Amino acid sequence: MLEQTLVLIKPDGLKKSLTGNVLTRLSETKLDIVGAKVVKVSRELAEKHYCQLKDQPFFEDLIRYIMGEYHKKKVMALIYWGESAIKKVRDICGATNPEEADAVSIRGAYGRITTAGVYENVTHASANAGDAEREIKLWFEPDEILIDIYPVTEVMETTKKRRWV
Repeated sequence: MLEQTLVLIKPDGLKKSLTGNVLTRLSETKLDIVGAKVVKVSRELAEKHYCQLKDQPFFEDLIRYIMGEYHKKKVMALIYWGESAIKKVRDICGATNPEEADAVSIRGAYGRITTAGVYENVTHASANAGDAEREIKLWFEPDEILIDIYPVTEVMETTKKRRWV
């Protein structure tokens, strides 16, 4: 089944210059990248992304982590698309807990748990199709994606926007 998934290379992955390593490993999936950008993560985006974890005691540390308060203040967001994209990406990323991840997975090879208990696991990968849709729609606008992966509508908007001079 053709599907899409969100992948984030988190601030610790960027600080450790692991972008090339992560992209090389993900290329093993033979999936297409249909969206990519570097994002400065706002608190609002971080909280929406991790909304299902808001009642956890580690929530604030997680928000600060994804916003880059412990590392670089940026994240690389990618959309991978193709046959069984979610499973293929999650298999290569490995278990969320770096100490439980297979040593050959991205998280097993490059992740760690800090002394404060924060999982610095280098990547995020959508868990299922519902999460992928919610997350992709949070991180990307339809025109930032090369193909129409979800239904879209055209609207006329008047918004304040920065332009090159």
